[in-house]
Amino acid sequence: MTAQFDPTTGKWIEVTPEGGALIYDANPEESDANEEFERSPNIALKLTASELSEISREVIEGVEEDERSRAQWLQKRARALDQLGLKSDLLSSVSAAGMSISTVRHPLLLEACIRSQSNTIGELLPADGPVKVKGEGDDATLLEDACNEYVVDVAKEYYPDTDRMIFQTYLAGAGFKKGYHCPIKRRPVIEAVDAKDLIISNDVTDLESANRVTHRIKMSQITMKRMQIAGVYRDINISDPVEETDVVDNKLASIKGIAATGNRPQDTSFTLYECYLNLDIPGYEHKKDGKATGLPIPYRVTVDKSSQEVLEITRNYDEDDEDCIKFVNFVMYPCVPMFGFLPSGYNHILGNTENALTAAWRIMLDNGMFNNFPVWLYKKGGTKNDRPDFRASPGEGIAIDSIEGKLSDSVMAVPYKETNPAFMGLVDNIAQTGQRLGGTAEIQVGEGRQDAPVGTTLALIEQATKIMAAIHKRLHTAQAQELCMLRDLLREDPEALWRGRTRPDNADAIIQALNDYTLTPRSDPNTPSQMHRLAKVAALAQRSDQHPDRYDCMAVEEEILRALGFADPTRFLLSPETMQQNQQNQGAQPHEVSGMVKLASDKMRMQSNESVAQIKARNDEANRQVKVLDIQQRAHDAEANRQAKIQEKSLDIAHSLAVHPDSQHSI
Repeated sequence: MTAQFDPTTGKWIEVTPEGGALIYDANPEESDANEEFERSPNIALKLTASELSEISREVIEGVEEDERSRAQWLQKRARALDQLGLKSDLLSSVSAAGMSISTVRHPLLLEACIRSQSNTIGELLPADGPVKVKGEGDDATLLEDACNEYVVDVAKEYYPDTDRMIFQTYLAGAGFKKGYHCPIKRRPVIEAVDAKDLIISNDVTDLESANRVTHRIKMSQITMKRMQIAGVYRDINISDPVEETDVVDNKLASIKGIAATGNRPQDTSFTLYECYLNLDIPGYEHKKDGKATGLPIPYRVTVDKSSQEVLEITRNYDEDDEDCIKFVNFVMYPCVPMFGFLPSGYNHILGNTENALTAAWRIMLDNGMFNNFPVWLYKKGGTKNDRPDFRASPGEGIAIDSIEGKLSDSVMAVPYKETNPAFMGLVDNIAQTGQRLGGTAEIQVGEGRQDAPVGTTLALIEQATKIMAAIHKRLHTAQAQELCMLRDLLREDPEALWRGRTRPDNADAIIQALNDYTLTPRSDPNTPSQMHRLAKVAALAQRSDQHPDRYDCMAVEEEILRALGFADPTRFLLSPETMQQNQQNQGAQPHEVSGMVKLASDKMRMQSNESVAQIKARNDEANRQVKVLDIQQRAHDAEANRQAKIQEKSLDIAHSLAVHPDSQHSI
């Protein structure tokens, strides 16, 4: 291949054997700052067909082996979708024995996932952005504002994508984020990857030590063509795609009520394996002191599964790094690490409890169904009716010809047992155990004295939210790693912050700050909920009241206002200079200024304490009402059970009197 210089564009053009073209800048240092960023060229354009075939074979074989190692995990993931109870079925169905049985599911698992998801989203995704810069100064503030604007306003997919990932994290045990430079959007992208689409052998201990990480991508035919036109993938003819699904895809389609695959060939998506692995490619070997070492080095290889054609091979390390350390491409959000690489989720932790509650619910519903719409036995030939197999609907009478003896001697209802209080108590106990384990149990902060100290309330909240707090710490750590990955991507392409928009005047200061500072999550790893946060600031206010000489009252007020949800609390507070000027204008002595500052601070603290007290009072009243309803329900159940026993005893006595008229009985 030879390269020719194009004077009209000032670039070198090199035509490849596949018909593509490689374009190089004659003066790369003078290239346009807004030009699209490219981390690494596609070296698959320079490899022979036999070399590409060998790489494709190695990738496909490795991915298939990893798929086999997690087959049981996929089956369990599919069963977990059934346990959510999202599929709306009929109330009952006919079993193989011909009996009508209920099909409802207990929502324990669904409640645990939704509650945990809602709480986590409130902490990890604040409305004005999740990014906080670790540092102080005007440059740090500029960088923080620019990054939050990028995440919230530019990367609009970030919030809904993360929201869905958090639910899957709690359900399946793990969620993944992937960071890369998107050639179509022309900016860095942090996107969620479903755990079922990230193929990793369960024998590894973490992402860093995995020899092979594969992202299975479903790509539309239009997007595939765009990637080829952009020069990211080899511009070759690929056979028509074959739609492929797994057990999880089929289960999701069944729950949603949609088809798992499309009917139109042009709507069929390609299935790509984007594999991150180590290779020793001839001509691109790792060298030390000018000699090849034979060390496999990190690459990203993209292969079309159906045709097994290699579309892309790019290096996955910094070209200037002599050690060839691979880039951080994925971050895992874990729920509860236990055994193996993949953590456990609520489907593992609450699966058996949810199954037990579902079985109990169905038993109680079936008992009610058979008691209200009973099945009966009748003596063969003992009834004179046009249809020997008859059933009366509610409010309907069935005419039966006169027969010898009593009607009850020919027809008898099947004696199904009613649900007894002991069984209902067992069901309540199982549900409460599952709620405590899933972190969805109601926190009884209103027990005991109504004027309980804030420290006592905080201790109750902390005791009840230990599991949730531990998971929150893990997710906070994962988000910190994700923001570090975003920082590295923006350092490589800082112009992406403004690409397609007007470049701000302070852009150079922001770029410098991007190299000087670290991005961290805005969430607090030690505060898993808003209730916890309010209780903490109430305790802080209480301590500052007890020792006013040891606390900065203005700093305390700022912290209280932030906890109440105000992003910039300083706009509500007067500066000391303003307060001093106001007091001087009113004739106050300078030594009174500090007292006035404290007075204003005390007033704001009282207002915040009142807000916390109101929230606590509402929780107390709600808990009290729930207890009253529970007592009333238990009394109603006990009375119903007593009446049922009396009725049953009366029927027994009536039957006994009919058989032995001279006997005596009492209820």
